[in-house]
Amino acid sequence: MSNAALSEAGGLQARPLTSVVGAEITGIDLGDVSDAHFAFVREAFDRFAGLLFRDQDLTPDQLVAFSRRFGDLDHAPVMENGRTAVPGLPEVYLVSNIKGSDGKEIGSLGSGEAVWHTDMSYLAAPPDISMLHAIEVPPAGGDTWLCGMNAAYQALPEDLKRRVEGLRIKHDGTYNSGGYVRQGVTPTDDPRESPGTYHPVVIAHPHTGQPLLYLGRRRMAHIEGLGLAESEALLDELWSYATQEKSAYRHNWRIGDVLMWDNRATMHRRDPFDASARRLMRRTQVKGATKPVAYTG
Repeated sequence: MSNAALSEAGGLQARPLTSVVGAEITGIDLGDVSDAHFAFVREAFDRFAGLLFRDQDLTPDQLVAFSRRFGDLDHAPVMENGRTAVPGLPEVYLVSNIKGSDGKEIGSLGSGEAVWHTDMSYLAAPPDISMLHAIEVPPAGGDTWLCGMNAAYQALPEDLKRRVEGLRIKHDGTYNSGGYVRQGVTPTDDPRESPGTYHPVVIAHPHTGQPLLYLGRRRMAHIEGLGLAESEALLDELWSYATQEKSAYRHNWRIGDVLMWDNRATMHRRDPFDASARRLMRRTQVKGATKPVAYTG
């Protein structure tokens, strides 16, 4: 499909949100997506790595049904309150600071900052796609940022690109996105000893072949084969290029927004917000079809 055809087809439009990552798709109801419209969305997703859909009035079942068009879904992990999922829908995870009648938060990740990260990249085959549907949003704060990892890779100086060829980075599994220790994990101060999985520093997108800087999260990361000091210095240098605002999109939420991102081609983070304000998101994740593969040029 040509660029012109992709920008507008079958009543749908794809409007880039930045020059490097993200597009807003208009003219679609995610509760009733035809095969032709889904083909448009699928191609736009591979091109822009993140998609925004406004004013979506979806039931949890409809969110699951749309998400499943992209592949098998992960079941939601155990949340901090000890609950596993939305009753009857194990694929839905609640991202929320709202407290129930028992005084416990009904979801996970609270109201604090969520630093730059890639979802569950400590797994051998991390989830391909993450999707959030906004049900309640605070009056200020809680913005979600997406960073395009192809743009981040392209920003690296040539000597740094050559230096990281063939290297692998440990994606730590100690902490979740809110900074909480994962259930059953004993923290350590040495990233060489922490639980996690090594992935290539630069991976190839499985659909487009584009090179992508693949970092996971900064905390407790380690470059395989390097001493701790050398690894830390190299990671600091890579991260200085990875999270520049020129490579990022900042999303200010409205009720009804659906934001989805390619977990291989982006990183994301969340701004903190007033803990007394209510925020409720329903999240789904598409399982990883393959493990990340090194880019070979």
